[in-house]
Amino acid sequence: MRNLLKVAVFFLMFSSNCFAEDNLPASISLDEATKHIIEGTYNKVLGAQTELIDGKEIHIIKVLTPDGRIQYYKIDAQTGQLVN
Repeated sequence: MRNLLKVAVFFLMFSSNCFAEDNLPASISLDEATKHIIEGTYNKVLGAQTELIDGKEIHIIKVLTPDGRIQYYKIDAQTGQLVN
């Protein structure tokens, strides 16, 4: 839960900076999204891929937490925001 809170706070901070000067959203690569998920944590990435869901590119990152649980993070590739 603590790691999820860290990720949520990070994406809230990042989301304010994701717009370019021309007001078009900046995209985030799968590699960037993966780095942001594990940054500052002891999580281990088990896999990462990009899928098309409801017409949007979504980065799905599979993570092994320090307590042995598997979590999936879904990140909108266009905005960089965490998807529920």
